[in-house]
Amino acid sequence: MWGVLVIVIGGLIATVNYVREHFAKNPHAYENLRSSLGKAILLGLEFLVAGDIIGTVAVEPTFISLGVLALIVIIRTFLSFSLEVEIEGRWPWSRKAD
Repeated sequence: MWGVLVIVIGGLIATVNYVREHFAKNPHAYENLRSSLGKAILLGLEFLVAGDIIGTVAVEPTFISLGVLALIVIIRTFLSFSLEVEIEGRWPWSRKAD
């Protein structure tokens, strides 16, 4: 629940900032929107993964629940990785151009 709330609030803040920047004629308004929205989604995914881990550990763990948790973590890790590449515009192991 907290992860979804973080994503929704982050999305609203990113949208409000975009509208303000767009009307201020900021040429980078769209890129800032994408970056802010991506960061909100990444943070929300972190909360969702943490909630899943706590939920699995709080109840009696079974091999099935651990397998489901592992699959969820793998999928969300892939999504986080993809979003980070999209936000930064480069591979994580690539050095930033100075």
